[in-house]
Amino acid sequence: MKVREISQVLDGIAPRVLAADWDNVGLLVGDCQEEVKKLMLCIDLTPSVLAEAKRAKAQMIMAYHPVIFKPISSVTRRANTIVFDAIRAGIAVYSSHTALDAAEGGTNDCLADVLDLRDRRPLKLDSSEGHCKAVVFMPPDDLAKVGHAAFEAGAGIIGDYSNCSFFSHGIGTFCGGEKTNPTIGQPGSSEVVEEIRLELAIPRKKIEEVTKAIRRAHSYEEPAIDIYSLENQLDSIGMGRVGRLPRPTRLNTLVNRIKKGLEVPKVLQTVGSASAIRKDSLIGTVAVAAGSCGDLWRSAVEAHAGLYITGEMRHHDALAAAATGMTVVCVGHSNSERLTLGKLAERLRSATSNLKVILSQEDRDPFEII
Repeated sequence: MKVREISQVLDGIAPRVLAADWDNVGLLVGDCQEEVKKLMLCIDLTPSVLAEAKRAKAQMIMAYHPVIFKPISSVTRRANTIVFDAIRAGIAVYSSHTALDAAEGGTNDCLADVLDLRDRRPLKLDSSEGHCKAVVFMPPDDLAKVGHAAFEAGAGIIGDYSNCSFFSHGIGTFCGGEKTNPTIGQPGSSEVVEEIRLELAIPRKKIEEVTKAIRRAHSYEEPAIDIYSLENQLDSIGMGRVGRLPRPTRLNTLVNRIKKGLEVPKVLQTVGSASAIRKDSLIGTVAVAAGSCGDLWRSAVEAHAGLYITGEMRHHDALAAAATGMTVVCVGHSNSERLTLGKLAERLRSATSNLKVILSQEDRDPFEII
């Protein structure tokens, strides 16, 4: 398979449009046309992980955390060792990060699976503030080019489905002014032409990017693009998860399940209130958010969660959360994310052929409790 094809599979699992505005996801290093026989998965692409990939003869790495967060002005070994060495080794690097967190079946669902949470929903809805629909009219020959450009810019995502659109045939009319240069007909002449109406769902935060892509691909001098607000927002997309346990369970039992499920010997647990400190307290609703999501504790309280599981949390947030009576368990930043790699490997193997998917053995959390 080519890098481009694997990237498309990863895009389908965790659509890039779901990523946080500040994030940098997708193919970050590499040539789309290069052949890939072996793909390595990791949380952090460190020098030791890259060396492991070279030994394993992997042509591509899916590093959950982006190797490039902010724009870089130079690609030298001193400025960015990992990027420089990956390029020299001919290894492509893709990142999913917050797109995988928000996606159905992604990082947060894997974390919720540890406690078998039921009736789960996002802890915080997508910051894009909803979706809208773009409608564009074009000559039939433009359909493939315009549609592809819109998809690449982030349009056509509905849940776990990508490249979603609807088109129909019709008749359009126009009359260009003296200074126009119409693709069809002459200035000052009324025209009646066959046209295609293309409809696409797009996140509000992607409106400008998608419309620019459509205009670049469109053959008309002044393409007609309509944007419609959608009332039926997708309420299944967002950060974190909250759900109910199969039955109310004692806090100490849940903590033991977390440690076993994530394969961590110890966790941090808040002890700031009478209800939170009792190990025999019964919990019915649990919220989870992988990574550095300690600031979502208020959302967990609003969801009436008795327990909130995350990677890490600031000191004062922990005090405030504990004061509400909710227990917080911090398992370590990458420890809360690592479980998703095995599930992602299974999905990639099912979706591809002739591609070997392996997990890095050198990838580990930078902190160790001793």
